[in-house]
Amino acid sequence: MESAAPLEKPTYQDAEAPRPPGIPIIRIEPSRGWVAVKLGELWACRELLYFLIWRDVKVRYKQTVLGAAWAILQPLFTMLVFSVFFGRLAGLPSDGVPYPLFALAALIPWTFFANALGQSSNSLVNSAHLIAKVYFPRLVIPLASVLGGLIDLAVACLILTPMLLYYGVAPSWHIIWLPAFVALALATALGVGLWASALNVEYRDVRHVIPFLTQIWMFLTPVIYPASLVPERWRAIYNLNPMSGVIDGFRWALLGAGAPPGRTFAVSVGASLVILVTGALYFRRMEKTFADCI
Repeated sequence: MESAAPLEKPTYQDAEAPRPPGIPIIRIEPSRGWVAVKLGELWACRELLYFLIWRDVKVRYKQTVLGAAWAILQPLFTMLVFSVFFGRLAGLPSDGVPYPLFALAALIPWTFFANALGQSSNSLVNSAHLIAKVYFPRLVIPLASVLGGLIDLAVACLILTPMLLYYGVAPSWHIIWLPAFVALALATALGVGLWASALNVEYRDVRHVIPFLTQIWMFLTPVIYPASLVPERWRAIYNLNPMSGVIDGFRWALLGAGAPPGRTFAVSVGASLVILVTGALYFRRMEKTFADCI
């Protein structure tokens, strides 16, 4: 009877063994202190960013009755409520344009900002299964949440056309400034979202603070009233709110209401950049603790 051949012991490739040419060696180590934002990594993961945006959009409208129509109904119904209570009953001024148009031109960018802030602040916690298993630039997750809201913003802008036709208001050449105001809203939402998402990983009660903060922020922004009601002595501090520049810019670009962008808009841009840069730096500093805390 022949004896069975002895089992061969498994062999393991030495980490220092030569690797095939063309395959780089990547060593992942935790960062120390303040580190720079590596934009090259974000560009290398642009395909992942695309799929995360598409995932967020599908999850948002999965098993819904009206689907993407919610992007239109939310600012539309809010505009109707504001028109009744603040336009008719309170009699707030509207810079010489019909109050429904005045409110809608502000609610479209504000709804984008509020939704983007809410989505991005919870994005890291909701993606814990990805963060704990594989390495990629964590900045991709809140960035995808904010960029996904641009689809809702584009859909919501569709209701402006029939409203402008109904009230007989024709946009002027000011509309070419609209992408600049969208970019300002995007930068503001991303900057605040980076702060909120990083803090939410360590302090889970941040998710309860964000809705309250958003409501207070709306009343500090000229959504239901014109910026001209703000006293002149408070105007410099008031313009430190980047969303005030966004709202005033949307109304000026679409309706021709208010003053054109000038020094006040520059102040809003500067404040938004400060929020974005500091948020990105804080996010990168806390990034090494996400997998452990989440």
